[in-house]
Amino acid sequence: MKVLWEPKKFYMEDTLDVSRALIGKKLVRNIDGKQLVMEITETEAYCGIEDKASHAYNGRRTERTRTMYEEGGTIYIYLIYGMYFCLNIVTEEKDNPCAVLIRGGRPVSGLEEMSVLRYNKPYSELTPYQKKNFANGPGKLCKAMGITKELNGKKLFSKELYISSDAPENDILIETSPRVNIDYAGEYKDKLWRFFRK
Repeated sequence: MKVLWEPKKFYMEDTLDVSRALIGKKLVRNIDGKQLVMEITETEAYCGIEDKASHAYNGRRTERTRTMYEEGGTIYIYLIYGMYFCLNIVTEEKDNPCAVLIRGGRPVSGLEEMSVLRYNKPYSELTPYQKKNFANGPGKLCKAMGITKELNGKKLFSKELYISSDAPENDILIETSPRVNIDYAGEYKDKLWRFFRK
């Protein structure tokens, strides 16, 4: 795949629009001389300091959340449960902490390399359960693509990690629902800010 990534202006748009537009896009990771490509199938939008589900709710600024205050196109990665990395893409203008969580994907190329990263064995040796759950969660996706905290704060405009500007298939059907595991977020737990491929 040629190196042609989405321009900065793509990430400066409204967070909900970016979150929806990312469905069907290709996430490209070049690591150890290999190119891994994952089609994005699920995202969640986190919309600024008013969003009670956001790490930056009420203007919270910590060592972890400072990356959210960067400009659109910045990579924001954090750790959950002390062991799983989550990939987020910062959106909109600087100092307006919005981001899109990449919740799930479908392998396009580099499957064998992804399988070793994800399960430490060839794809042919995976069980049906393992194949079904290959990248259907943010931590699973990051593990399969070798995405770690070392990418936090970097930009999506290099060969290391980027979103391809190739257009998604025309017939993609996108559904919405409330976001996952945010029961603490008051009225924001019911916002239909999760987008996924049907």
